[in-house]
Amino acid sequence: MSGAFADHFSAQSEDYARFRPSYPQALFAWLAEIAPRRWLAWDCATGSGQAALGLAEHFDRVLASDASAAQLAGAARHPRVHYLRARAESSGLAGARFDLISVAQALHWFDLDAFYREVRQLLRPRGVLAVWSYQLLRCEPGIDCLIDRFDRDVVGPYWPPERRLVDSGYRELVFPLEEITVPTLDMHADWDLGELVGYLGTWSSVHRYRKTLGRDPLEPLVPALAKEWGDAGARRRIRWPLTLRAGRNI
Repeated sequence: MSGAFADHFSAQSEDYARFRPSYPQALFAWLAEIAPRRWLAWDCATGSGQAALGLAEHFDRVLASDASAAQLAGAARHPRVHYLRARAESSGLAGARFDLISVAQALHWFDLDAFYREVRQLLRPRGVLAVWSYQLLRCEPGIDCLIDRFDRDVVGPYWPPERRLVDSGYRELVFPLEEITVPTLDMHADWDLGELVGYLGTWSSVHRYRKTLGRDPLEPLVPALAKEWGDAGARRRIRWPLTLRAGRNI
Protein backbone atom coordinates (compact mmCIF):
# COMPACT_ATOMS: atom_id res chain seq x y z
CA MET A 1 0.00 0.00 0.00
CA SER A 2 1.28 3.46 -0.81
CA GLY A 3 -0.15 6.96 -0.74
CA ALA A 4 -3.51 7.38 0.99
CA PHE A 5 -4.59 4.81 3.54
CA ALA A 6 -6.88 2.25 1.88
CA ASP A 7 -9.42 1.46 4.59
CA HIS A 8 -11.15 -1.84 3.80
CA PHE A 9 -12.52 -2.59 7.28
CA SER A 10 -13.87 0.42 9.17
CA ALA A 11 -17.37 0.04 7.71
CA GLN A 12 -17.72 -3.38 9.35
CA SER A 13 -15.50 -2.78 12.38
CA GLU A 14 -18.09 -3.97 14.93
CA ASP A 15 -18.60 -7.25 13.09
CA TYR A 16 -14.83 -7.57 12.66
CA ALA A 17 -14.33 -7.36 16.42
CA ARG A 18 -17.19 -9.80 17.07
CA PHE A 19 -16.65 -12.47 14.45
CA ARG A 20 -12.94 -12.65 13.62
CA PRO A 21 -11.27 -15.77 15.08
CA SER A 22 -8.60 -15.61 17.77
CA TYR A 23 -4.97 -16.51 17.18
CA PRO A 24 -3.61 -19.56 19.03
CA GLN A 25 -2.02 -19.00 22.43
CA ALA A 26 0.86 -21.22 21.32
CA LEU A 27 1.81 -18.50 18.81
CA PHE A 28 2.21 -15.82 21.47
CA ALA A 29 4.06 -18.14 23.83
CA TRP A 30 6.53 -18.94 21.04
CA LEU A 31 7.01 -15.26 20.18
CA ALA A 32 7.72 -14.44 23.83
CA GLU A 33 10.21 -17.31 23.97
CA ILE A 34 12.25 -16.05 20.99
CA ALA A 35 12.11 -12.32 21.87
CA PRO A 36 15.26 -11.00 23.57
CA ARG A 37 13.16 -9.69 26.45
CA ARG A 38 9.48 -9.42 27.30
CA TRP A 39 9.33 -5.72 28.01
CA LEU A 40 7.85 -4.02 24.97
CA ALA A 41 5.98 -5.21 21.85
CA TRP A 42 4.40 -3.29 18.98
CA ASP A 43 1.37 -4.86 17.31
CA CYS A 44 1.17 -2.95 14.04
CA ALA A 45 -2.18 -2.68 12.22
CA THR A 46 -3.85 -4.21 15.25
CA GLY A 47 -7.41 -3.90 13.91
CA SER A 48 -9.67 -4.66 16.88
CA GLY A 49 -6.76 -5.91 18.97
CA GLN A 50 -6.89 -9.71 18.71
CA ALA A 51 -3.12 -10.12 18.52
CA ALA A 52 -2.43 -7.33 21.00
CA LEU A 53 -4.44 -9.11 23.68
CA GLY A 54 -2.52 -12.34 23.10
CA LEU A 55 0.81 -10.52 23.35
CA ALA A 56 -0.29 -8.79 26.57
CA GLU A 57 -0.32 -12.16 28.31
CA HIS A 58 3.46 -12.38 27.78
CA PHE A 59 4.85 -8.84 27.46
CA ASP A 60 4.95 -6.09 30.08
CA ARG A 61 3.64 -3.49 27.64
CA VAL A 62 2.09 -3.67 24.18
CA LEU A 63 1.67 -0.68 21.88
CA ALA A 64 -1.08 -1.50 19.39
CA SER A 65 -1.52 0.82 16.42
CA ASP A 66 -3.95 1.05 13.54
CA ALA A 67 -4.75 3.67 10.91
CA SER A 68 -8.49 3.13 11.38
CA ALA A 69 -10.18 5.03 14.20
CA ALA A 70 -13.27 2.84 13.87
CA GLN A 71 -11.27 -0.34 14.36
CA LEU A 72 -9.54 1.07 17.44
CA ALA A 73 -12.86 2.21 18.90
CA GLY A 74 -14.02 -1.41 18.89
CA ALA A 75 -10.81 -2.88 20.29
CA ALA A 76 -10.95 -4.75 23.59
CA ARG A 77 -9.17 -3.01 26.45
CA HIS A 78 -6.37 -4.51 28.54
CA PRO A 79 -4.23 -2.85 31.23
CA ARG A 80 -0.99 -3.68 29.42
CA VAL A 81 -2.18 -2.61 25.95
CA HIS A 82 -1.98 1.01 24.81
CA TYR A 83 -3.82 1.78 21.55
CA LEU A 84 -2.80 4.57 19.22
CA ARG A 85 -3.87 5.69 15.77
CA ALA A 86 -0.93 5.55 13.38
CA ARG A 87 0.04 4.17 10.00
CA ALA A 88 2.52 1.33 9.80
CA GLU A 89 4.89 3.36 7.67
CA SER A 90 4.93 6.44 9.93
CA SER A 91 4.21 5.26 13.44
CA GLY A 92 5.62 8.21 15.39
CA LEU A 93 7.29 5.74 17.75
CA ALA A 94 10.83 7.06 17.27
CA GLY A 95 13.01 6.38 20.27
CA ALA A 96 11.18 3.22 21.32
CA ARG A 97 13.14 -0.02 21.30
CA PHE A 98 10.90 -2.99 20.78
CA ASP A 99 11.62 -6.59 21.67
CA LEU A 100 8.95 -7.70 19.19
CA ILE A 101 7.07 -6.17 16.28
CA SER A 102 4.09 -8.18 15.04
CA VAL A 103 1.80 -7.83 12.03
CA ALA A 104 -1.27 -10.07 11.97
CA GLN A 105 -3.11 -10.49 8.64
CA ALA A 106 -2.15 -6.99 7.46
CA LEU A 107 1.33 -6.90 5.90
CA HIS A 108 -0.14 -7.06 2.40
CA TRP A 109 -1.63 -3.57 2.83
CA PHE A 110 1.68 -1.88 3.65
CA ASP A 111 4.21 0.13 1.71
CA LEU A 112 6.89 -2.42 2.54
CA ASP A 113 9.96 -0.29 1.98
CA ALA A 114 8.69 2.41 4.33
CA PHE A 115 7.48 -0.10 6.92
CA TYR A 116 10.76 -1.99 6.92
CA ARG A 117 12.58 1.29 7.58
CA GLU A 118 10.39 1.69 10.66
CA VAL A 119 11.19 -1.86 11.72
CA ARG A 120 14.95 -1.36 11.46
CA GLN A 121 14.76 1.87 13.45
CA LEU A 122 12.51 0.54 16.19
CA LEU A 123 13.69 -3.03 16.86
CA ARG A 124 16.32 -3.47 19.53
CA PRO A 125 19.33 -5.70 18.78
CA ARG A 126 18.14 -9.30 18.43
CA GLY A 127 14.56 -8.06 18.43
CA VAL A 128 12.06 -10.03 16.36
CA LEU A 129 9.71 -9.12 13.52
CA ALA A 130 6.88 -11.65 13.12
CA VAL A 131 4.21 -11.49 10.40
CA TRP A 132 1.43 -13.95 9.79
CA SER A 133 -1.73 -14.54 7.81
CA TYR A 134 -4.33 -17.26 7.66
CA GLN A 135 -5.73 -19.19 4.76
CA LEU A 136 -9.28 -20.05 3.74
CA LEU A 137 -11.18 -21.84 6.49
CA ARG A 138 -11.64 -25.61 6.59
CA CYS A 139 -14.56 -27.38 8.29
CA GLU A 140 -16.16 -30.43 6.63
CA PRO A 141 -16.04 -31.44 2.95
CA GLY A 142 -19.54 -30.29 2.02
CA ILE A 143 -19.15 -26.94 3.76
CA ASP A 144 -15.64 -26.47 2.40
CA CYS A 145 -16.87 -27.02 -1.15
CA LEU A 146 -19.56 -24.36 -0.80
CA ILE A 147 -17.18 -21.80 0.68
CA ASP A 148 -14.47 -22.54 -1.88
CA ARG A 149 -16.96 -21.93 -4.69
CA PHE A 150 -18.27 -18.77 -3.01
CA ASP A 151 -14.73 -17.44 -2.56
CA ARG A 152 -13.63 -18.27 -6.10
CA ASP A 153 -16.69 -17.69 -8.25
CA VAL A 154 -18.91 -15.20 -6.40
CA VAL A 155 -16.79 -12.75 -4.42
CA GLY A 156 -13.41 -13.64 -5.90
CA PRO A 157 -13.40 -10.71 -8.36
CA TYR A 158 -14.10 -8.33 -5.47
CA TRP A 159 -11.05 -9.15 -3.38
CA PRO A 160 -8.48 -6.33 -3.42
CA PRO A 161 -5.43 -7.37 -5.49
CA GLU A 162 -3.30 -7.54 -2.32
CA ARG A 163 -5.28 -10.61 -1.28
CA ARG A 164 -3.11 -12.83 -3.48
CA LEU A 165 -0.23 -12.19 -1.06
CA VAL A 166 -2.30 -13.73 1.74
CA ASP A 167 -3.12 -16.74 -0.43
CA SER A 168 0.61 -17.30 -1.00
CA GLY A 169 1.39 -17.03 2.72
CA TYR A 170 3.58 -13.94 2.08
CA ARG A 171 6.22 -16.24 0.59
CA GLU A 172 6.83 -13.97 -2.39
CA LEU A 173 7.45 -10.87 -0.26
CA VAL A 174 10.93 -9.64 0.54
CA PHE A 175 11.72 -10.11 4.23
CA PRO A 176 14.16 -7.64 5.82
CA LEU A 177 15.71 -9.71 8.63
CA GLU A 178 17.53 -13.00 9.12
CA GLU A 179 14.70 -15.52 9.15
CA ILE A 180 13.94 -17.90 11.99
CA THR A 181 12.48 -21.39 11.59
CA VAL A 182 8.83 -21.14 12.61
CA PRO A 183 6.39 -23.69 14.07
CA THR A 184 3.37 -25.07 12.21
CA LEU A 185 0.22 -23.65 13.77
CA ASP A 186 -3.50 -23.50 13.06
CA MET A 187 -6.29 -21.29 14.29
CA HIS A 188 -9.43 -22.98 15.61
CA ALA A 189 -12.93 -21.95 16.63
CA ASP A 190 -16.06 -23.90 17.57
CA TRP A 191 -18.88 -21.99 15.88
CA ASP A 192 -22.55 -22.34 15.13
CA LEU A 193 -23.89 -21.45 11.70
CA GLY A 194 -24.70 -17.85 12.65
CA GLU A 195 -21.13 -17.21 13.75
CA LEU A 196 -19.77 -18.66 10.52
CA VAL A 197 -22.06 -16.45 8.44
CA GLY A 198 -21.11 -13.45 10.58
CA TYR A 199 -17.45 -14.13 9.88
CA LEU A 200 -18.03 -14.42 6.13
CA GLY A 201 -19.73 -11.04 6.30
CA THR A 202 -16.46 -9.45 7.48
CA TRP A 203 -14.64 -10.36 4.26
CA SER A 204 -13.60 -7.25 2.37
CA SER A 205 -14.71 -8.95 -0.85
CA VAL A 206 -18.24 -9.36 0.53
CA HIS A 207 -18.32 -5.71 1.54
CA ARG A 208 -17.13 -4.60 -1.93
CA TYR A 209 -19.67 -6.89 -3.64
CA ARG A 210 -22.49 -5.34 -1.61
CA LYS A 211 -21.29 -1.82 -2.30
CA THR A 212 -20.79 -2.43 -6.03
CA LEU A 213 -23.87 -4.50 -6.87
CA GLY A 214 -26.31 -3.40 -4.17
CA ARG A 215 -27.16 -6.92 -3.04
CA ASP A 216 -25.82 -9.39 -0.51
CA PRO A 217 -23.82 -12.34 -1.91
CA LEU A 218 -24.49 -14.29 1.29
CA GLU A 219 -28.24 -14.56 0.68
CA PRO A 220 -28.03 -17.52 -1.74
CA LEU A 221 -25.13 -19.08 0.17
CA VAL A 222 -26.76 -19.27 3.61
CA PRO A 223 -29.54 -21.77 2.68
CA ALA A 224 -26.98 -24.05 1.04
CA LEU A 225 -24.76 -23.87 4.12
CA ALA A 226 -27.77 -24.53 6.36
CA LYS A 227 -28.58 -27.69 4.44
CA GLU A 228 -25.07 -29.01 4.98
CA TRP A 229 -24.86 -27.79 8.57
CA GLY A 230 -28.08 -29.32 9.89
CA ASP A 231 -29.06 -27.92 13.29
CA ALA A 232 -28.10 -24.23 13.01
CA GLY A 233 -27.22 -24.15 16.72
CA ALA A 234 -24.84 -27.08 16.48
CA ARG A 235 -21.20 -26.11 16.95
CA ARG A 236 -18.61 -27.30 14.48
CA ARG A 237 -14.84 -27.03 14.56
CA ILE A 238 -13.50 -24.45 12.09
CA ARG A 239 -9.79 -24.43 11.23
CA TRP A 240 -7.62 -21.85 9.48
CA PRO A 241 -4.05 -22.83 8.48
CA LEU A 242 -1.70 -20.13 9.79
CA THR A 243 1.31 -19.02 7.74
CA LEU A 244 4.07 -17.33 9.72
CA ARG A 245 7.37 -15.63 8.93
CA ALA A 246 9.75 -14.30 11.58
CA GLY A 247 13.22 -12.79 11.61
CA ARG A 248 15.76 -11.42 14.05
CA ASN A 249 17.47 -8.02 14.00
CA ILE A 250 21.14 -9.10 14.02
